[in-house]
Amino acid sequence: MISASDLDAAELAALLAFHADAGVEWLLEDKAIDRIAEFEAMRAAHAARQGAADTAARSESGSARRTDNASGRGAQPTRREPAPVAPAVAIPDSQAVADAAFVASSARSLAELKTAMEAFTGCNLKNSARGLVFAEGNPRPAVMVIGPMPNADDDREGLPFSGRQGAMLDRMLGGIGLSRADALLTNIIPWRPPGNRVPSAAESDICRPFIERQIELAEPNHLLIFGNFSARFFFGGTQTIHQLRGDWREVVVGGRTIPAFATLHPQDLAAAPISKRLAWQDLLAFRAGTISSVDQSG
Repeated sequence: MISASDLDAAELAALLAFHADAGVEWLLEDKAIDRIAEFEAMRAAHAARQGAADTAARSESGSARRTDNASGRGAQPTRREPAPVAPAVAIPDSQAVADAAFVASSARSLAELKTAMEAFTGCNLKNSARGLVFAEGNPRPAVMVIGPMPNADDDREGLPFSGRQGAMLDRMLGGIGLSRADALLTNIIPWRPPGNRVPSAAESDICRPFIERQIELAEPNHLLIFGNFSARFFFGGTQTIHQLRGDWREVVVGGRTIPAFATLHPQDLAAAPISKRLAWQDLLAFRAGTISSVDQSG
């Protein structure tokens, strides 16, 4: 087994980052413990206690039968009624989608929507996440930046695009003259899936009314969409981000048609740094498109 002392600082940092992204967030013990041996010992102790209890029960039962026989009464069998089990309550996906749509449409501001989403219980992802990760930034932005879902850093901080990926996004936006204060940053899925897994189709459907309502309330002029999941969510189909990136498309939300542009997610660039040149090309094209739009409207 590799010890932490065998790793240099960079390797140790990379290993800790890998565990954090995989959902490992707490170190429970300072020293390694053989959990298998510990479990076997606990099981043996439990078996010994159970055997002693069974012996005592048989002895007590024999004494009772002897007493009953001596008094002329037959032994009465003891009947134990099973404890009532509460049925598991599960909200059907279709009902959860309808509930989400109602909750979202009832909100008249981003603040109201955040409060409503914090109280919403129809998405199972909420049960494993630390909390809601809601939109941050300018509530009336020219550009709305949308990612797929919170990662471990977002979940800890309660803010979209946190940690190393957030720092990379800041540099990407800064390269085209944008900042967090200018844009509104958010995710399609507001609760972190366990282990950063891809949300299911049902989970995506339940969360759709929330992201669409955010767009309706913010009324951005343009959408900058990051990552494979996000691009498929808005544009449909099964193409990859490499096939969907770099072109302007249209997204219709709440009766408005909004120009949308997809590019690689900061996580994609961290995994494959060679793709940074593609992302830079996309960002330049996005900036040119937004400037052209402003000139035409002016």
